[in-house]
Amino acid sequence: MDSVTSKWALVTGASSGFGVEFATLLAQRGANLVLVARRKEPMERLAERLRRDYRIDVLVMSLDLSSAGAASELKARIDANHIQIDVLVNNAGYGLYGEFLDQSAERLRDMLQVNIVAVTELTRLFGSEMANRGSGHILFIASLLAYQATPGYAAYAASKAYILLLGEALNTELNPRGVSATVLSPGPTSTSFAEVAGQKNTAVVRMLMMEPLRVARIGVESMLRHRSSVVAGPLNKMIVFWNRLTPRVLQRQIMQRVLSG
Repeated sequence: MDSVTSKWALVTGASSGFGVEFATLLAQRGANLVLVARRKEPMERLAERLRRDYRIDVLVMSLDLSSAGAASELKARIDANHIQIDVLVNNAGYGLYGEFLDQSAERLRDMLQVNIVAVTELTRLFGSEMANRGSGHILFIASLLAYQATPGYAAYAASKAYILLLGEALNTELNPRGVSATVLSPGPTSTSFAEVAGQKNTAVVRMLMMEPLRVARIGVESMLRHRSSVVAGPLNKMIVFWNRLTPRVLQRQIMQRVLSG
């Protein structure tokens, strides 16, 4: 497994949920951190704890990745601090639950900007430097929903399908240049995701629920082992395998029932 000791890792969406866990796991391995999210106060508290517990350097940057040009602005800020990013964790993202036509155009645009555009731009900016140096790691966060069309999460699931395909393709493209690209696909997790998305967890969703630390550890270890793609949790792996044997129309019908209760 590769070492990240004394290297710099950029974690987006670092104010809560998976972002906190990714940052902590990388800090435990000796990585210095750039933490990015809209909310500065939670990141400052996290940074203080990680500096104290692991004797690492942590830089906090407040930035809204739903804004056009945010990726370039972030890159410029990091360059101004003379920091070389060796690990990029594309964690920032969120979902919107409900009928597609009932969702506001502005919220849809912001979600797609964060989930797709910002991830693509950050990967291009930092991935280019990694490839030129001949080393680096990129972790993408997709979703169990990336593997099937999902009524109620139509745009969100589509955005995560994009991430799944992008990351797997980049694994093949970048590997010869010394850069690993890994896609982590979590299922339901005990974070604020459902609350933010506006979804009530059903009995089936609660049965699949995993703790964020366990999921994040799977992602970090898979990234450092250069795996191309990993689905977190045995039940979620079974669902993905089952989808290969199931007609797509049936997949959609089942997911609609599962999520609506």
